[in-house]
Amino acid sequence: MLTNPSQKYLAHAPIQLPDRQWPDRTLTHAPRWLSTDLRDGNQALAEPMDAARKLRFWDLLLKCGFKEIEVAFPAASETDFQFVRQLIEENRIPEDVTIQVLTQARSDLIERTFASLAGVHSATVHLYNATAPLFRRLVFRQSKEEIVQLAVTATRQVRALCEANPQTRWRYEYSPETFCFTEPDFALQICEAVADVWEPSPDRPMIINLPATVEVNTPNVYADQIEYFCRHFSRRDAVCISVHPHNDRGSGVASAELAILAGADRVEGCLFGNGERTGNVCLVTLAMNLYSQGISPQLDFSDMKQVVELVEQCNQLPVHPRHPYAGKLAFTAFSGSHQDAIKKGFTARGESSSARWEMPYLPVDPNDIGCSYEAVIRVNSQSGKSGAAWMLEQNHGLVLPRGLQQDFSRHVQAQTDREGNEMTLSALWQLFRTLYGPHQTAPRQLLDYRTESQADGSLRLWAHVQTHGGVIALQGKGNGLLSAAADALKSRFNLVFSIEDYHEHTLGRHSESRSAAYIRCTFREGMSRWGTGIDNDVSRASLQALLNALPEG
Repeated sequence: MLTNPSQKYLAHAPIQLPDRQWPDRTLTHAPRWLSTDLRDGNQALAEPMDAARKLRFWDLLLKCGFKEIEVAFPAASETDFQFVRQLIEENRIPEDVTIQVLTQARSDLIERTFASLAGVHSATVHLYNATAPLFRRLVFRQSKEEIVQLAVTATRQVRALCEANPQTRWRYEYSPETFCFTEPDFALQICEAVADVWEPSPDRPMIINLPATVEVNTPNVYADQIEYFCRHFSRRDAVCISVHPHNDRGSGVASAELAILAGADRVEGCLFGNGERTGNVCLVTLAMNLYSQGISPQLDFSDMKQVVELVEQCNQLPVHPRHPYAGKLAFTAFSGSHQDAIKKGFTARGESSSARWEMPYLPVDPNDIGCSYEAVIRVNSQSGKSGAAWMLEQNHGLVLPRGLQQDFSRHVQAQTDREGNEMTLSALWQLFRTLYGPHQTAPRQLLDYRTESQADGSLRLWAHVQTHGGVIALQGKGNGLLSAAADALKSRFNLVFSIEDYHEHTLGRHSESRSAAYIRCTFREGMSRWGTGIDNDVSRASLQALLNALPEG
């Protein structure tokens, strides 16, 4: 990299718009959406989709609710041409869906494009030509006047072909490609000239698409350009202003959102941002951003996992694990402080009657898009006490007391530090059982017990316990079940300990549900141990928890 990059690269100047209005506006409704996955996205693939993959993607887009879909560049390849024909001839296009096709401003390509659309009930013909000074000078070597004439001539041809085929509901879209680094007044000039030919009206709708073909500035500058165009275009009320942001600077989503604030009506992009170079704007992120603000995006991503799987199959490209809303780790927290906040948030939500979603670190409810809570918290060496506790609560119904959370987390961290890996739910549960023995894995297993109240108000306990050495009998007395059990254990094993913590809860909402009990005992020299028990009988669970809290031997 250069020490002084200004010797090689020049900053793109912003436009002067001191009275800009878009910063004071807020998003209140969804834009019109156009998916260009089957055209722009497909052209960006190293191995473009075949007809079968295109059809799977087409069906997915319909399921998600797209009403405008750019399906092909029919004049670019026979595959694209035949795909358009297949959609039409097999009646795959719903009545309320409009397909869009792209063409350059060349007479032969326009003719070929219309040939692909024969018999379609509704279609948008999208014509483009590059307008920026760099392209005029280096690529086309044409003057402004020649660039305008090219667009005007092509538009006349498109109009004539539309009028020759009145059985189709036609829309026309014009893109001054490279709009974002075209002089604002020239962008207006060429679009005005094209609109003069098309004469937009309700019977002859027109879309003016203003692409950020290559991001060359910050999103606020793009918003200024859109607002400037919307203010000065003479037929603003007669056209739909569309934007097509790319992501070269990594700000495609921001550019699209600010462009809508600046007056854009429609957004073109791809699912998960596929496209040339760094891609197009991600329509999933845009839609879910609206959803997270209480605005219906008019798109359905309620089965996000299926959307991801199908797009990955069709594009043969992975969706990044941390892609907003859709990545496998999009809602996952490994950090201990994050896990603690999320766990407390879910606890508060369970205790509240409000439908309002208020959750630390989670802007939307994963359930809304078909994602379970299992992936919200995962455990590694960075996790704290809440991570492991959350996983046990969600998958086994155990609500660990704070002290047990802390004790277990030390063991979890020691193991993850030692092995250097994330800890799976299975491994976590096995470690918990080994340490605290809630099931038939403990060295001492309660077989049966009975109690009898004494005249002095005390309780006498008799019990049989299975040990590695055989069945032993216990007998003790105390002012309650646990104190009687402690008395019996102290006598039988010559132990000195005291019960410091006791907690219990049911594992379900019904009276027949099992119960869990947690006990912490302290021994000589300050050592403490936790034990847990699970049983249909809470008293048996408590006794087993006490047995499990004792040291082996």
